[in-house]
Amino acid sequence: MFCGINSWAQQSDSIRISLKTRAKKTSKIPEIKANIQPYKPLYMSINGGSMFGTYSATNKSTTVATKDKLLTIVKIYPNPVEDQLNIIISLNRDTPVNIKIIDLLGNEVVTLANERLNAGEQTKSFAIPSRLNAGIYFLKVAAGAETQVKRISVL
Repeated sequence: MFCGINSWAQQSDSIRISLKTRAKKTSKIPEIKANIQPYKPLYMSINGGSMFGTYSATNKSTTVATKDKLLTIVKIYPNPVEDQLNIIISLNRDTPVNIKIIDLLGNEVVTLANERLNAGEQTKSFAIPSRLNAGIYFLKVAAGAETQVKRISVL
């Protein structure tokens, strides 16, 4: 008997490994190209506007010299206040002055004064009403077209 060996010729592997660099996928996030002015708050409006400030998109300087201002609140003491509030106000000319206490929601709580004051620096004292609960309030002083608002704490 003839012994036959089946020999199959081995072929080289047909698998080829190729190292191709794939193009990186770039994210398709849109770029916004605009000339946007940075936010610059105005804390107190010059003409007696907002109590909490307004948005300003201008780069102009809006400083006003102290001598041009009609009303300047020099000092409020004591703060926190318990029973009596003292205010030092400086006026450039004789003008009617309105002094109010306002709550955090902007509601008028008490009108402390509504009278005409002479020019110069004046000290006014006011008794805090007992109906005013302890908390944070705003003191709004309006003279002519100008308004200034200061925070006070009532004990």
